[in-house]
Amino acid sequence: MIMKVTMDSLLAGARRASGTAVVVDVFRAFTCAPFMFSLGLERAILVSTPEEAFALKERDPDLLLVGEVGGIPIQGFDLGNSPSEILKLGKSYFHGRTAVHRTSAGVQGVLAAIETADEVLPASFCTAAATAKYILSKGPERVSIAAMGIELKEKAPEDEWCARYIAELLGAGDYDHVKALCEILAHDTTRKFHDAEQPLFPAEDPVFCLQRDIFDFALQAYRADGMVNVRRLGV
Repeated sequence: MIMKVTMDSLLAGARRASGTAVVVDVFRAFTCAPFMFSLGLERAILVSTPEEAFALKERDPDLLLVGEVGGIPIQGFDLGNSPSEILKLGKSYFHGRTAVHRTSAGVQGVLAAIETADEVLPASFCTAAATAKYILSKGPERVSIAAMGIELKEKAPEDEWCARYIAELLGAGDYDHVKALCEILAHDTTRKFHDAEQPLFPAEDPVFCLQRDIFDFALQAYRADGMVNVRRLGV
């Protein structure tokens, strides 16, 4: 069977996803998620709004609230959406716990894609090879790769290039890592992390976000108990 791989972008792309959907958010949702899982997180719950997250925490105070609105950490949440912040907390903070994750792009894309796709895999550069390996092991007829971009409204080079990288790993595209880095580093999506007037965007974050294939597991979104959850998949 020949696998058909298509690439799309933004919220409309997530809504059009079918078959196995790969939802790409490099800066920073689906870099943060695998970092948390690598430190022992047991599960993540994806929500559309901060209010949903606060309601869940009222019922279970041990939940970790993680995320942002417009890239800015949410007042009352335990963490923003920063891989460098996550790493500083270490394994003792995350081991065995459940996070509630709300972001403006990646999380919203997964919540849209899960309505139409057979399977949804959140992804970024750090899980790209593991995600492709998992897909190849399953051999779906169709793979939809959706790059989420800037708040689902404008294409972002880091997501577009990561989508191309995953497509190449699936045998359906070409990828030039040097060209990708040159374009990503020159764009506003990266430059804001080096702007002294935007301290909520740590300069270390792009370094972590642009590392390829540092984890040997993929992520999978799934429905359970009336919620959309994320777990790690060993590959």
